[in-house]
Amino acid sequence: MDRFLLILIVLVCFRHAISISMGRVEYLPGFQAPLPFHLETGYLGVDKNEDVQLFYYFIQSESDPKNDPILLWLTGGPGCSSISGLLFEIGPIEFVELHYNGSLPSLILSPTSWTKVANIIFLDIPVGTGFSYARTTRAAHSTNIQYVDHAYEFMRKWLNSHPEFISNPFYVGGGSYSGIPVPMITQLILEGNEVGTEPYINLEGYVLGNPKTFPNESNFEIQFAKGMGLVSDELYKSLLHSCGGEYRSEYISPNNLACVQNLKLYQQCIDGIEKHHILEPNCSASVMPIKLPSQMWSTEHQLPLSAFYCRDEVTSLTEYWANDPSVREALHIQKGSIGDWVRCSSNLSFTKTLDDVRAYHLNLSKKGCRSLIFSGDHDMVVPHQSTQAWIKDLNYSFIDQWRSWKFHGQIAGYTESYSNMMTYATIKGGGHTAAESNPDECFAMFKRWISYQPL
Repeated sequence: MDRFLLILIVLVCFRHAISISMGRVEYLPGFQAPLPFHLETGYLGVDKNEDVQLFYYFIQSESDPKNDPILLWLTGGPGCSSISGLLFEIGPIEFVELHYNGSLPSLILSPTSWTKVANIIFLDIPVGTGFSYARTTRAAHSTNIQYVDHAYEFMRKWLNSHPEFISNPFYVGGGSYSGIPVPMITQLILEGNEVGTEPYINLEGYVLGNPKTFPNESNFEIQFAKGMGLVSDELYKSLLHSCGGEYRSEYISPNNLACVQNLKLYQQCIDGIEKHHILEPNCSASVMPIKLPSQMWSTEHQLPLSAFYCRDEVTSLTEYWANDPSVREALHIQKGSIGDWVRCSSNLSFTKTLDDVRAYHLNLSKKGCRSLIFSGDHDMVVPHQSTQAWIKDLNYSFIDQWRSWKFHGQIAGYTESYSNMMTYATIKGGGHTAAESNPDECFAMFKRWISYQPL
């Protein structure tokens, strides 16, 4: 019997070591010093038999980690690694903006990291994203509902393994496609708290940037294009008249020749526009037959990325770094768990079962959940007009009506607040990931909001 108990204890400990595997990271290849902040990475098993292994990066607040809020940050896609948030948006380190020259990309400290005021968990989710992986073929596929369930299970297990953070205020955040799962996860946490699920998560609210929210957001693209001067007044009026406010090709009858023709003219007007940020160059081969200087790297002189910014180049830089053996070792990546790391997976096994979360926002408002919704106003993927439209449909009264908010004495955007504890803000000149294009303004916005101060 004693031998049996010993074997059982060993098996339990082994299982625990696999399901919750974590470690401190004190050095990162590319950063020329010990990390001046607390970084922990690890895997946490969720789903049946813990066959889904979710990878995360946890960075403690640089101010007061024992009392500062915890922010669970999810990147969009679905299928884009949370390293995008860590290295390009709200994390404490970032790449030196030079084009790749064959050596390991260099990292520097970011002066606008949200970890200056909050603890942040960057989570690779759904399964198959970033370094997260499945042990079985069945577990490799997921849906919206499983995404949400996995995130909730992850958070409960993570807090159980980090009991010192259980009482900290908690927020869920993300951008782009994360606009779908974040309200769902937030509501699931609320429901779990109401029925006494342990541990109790001290939920305060959620944060969303340029969030996907409902199916017809693309209809607002025409309105955005008109406001930005990308189409003429005549074409805009003709589109409204002929298409009746519906511009998705699958919903337009081929017999509606006027609408079809106007949409062709519209596509000609925006051909070559980078929809993630309309001021950026479009670097696709179809619209750029001549190479930009950013693509002509020379051993004698390197232009910074900011000189001619191309998104594909930044993705390549990240993949060179994340696939380096020394980086994987430093991050405690499980050997053999995945092949090549990619920033955004193009073959993710994921089924979208829900594409409208406006009812979740309404319910969360009724439950007293505070929220910050922000839009980069140069984003054509999720135009700010579509976000303002669904917020208006919530039909809450104003606490602070539309006004400018400022950073260093300059207008950084516009904001309004509502009686449902929601704050909406635009980021002037911001793109689809506004914290990437406008880090200073976004950090100032988040710091004020998380501290319950007006923007």
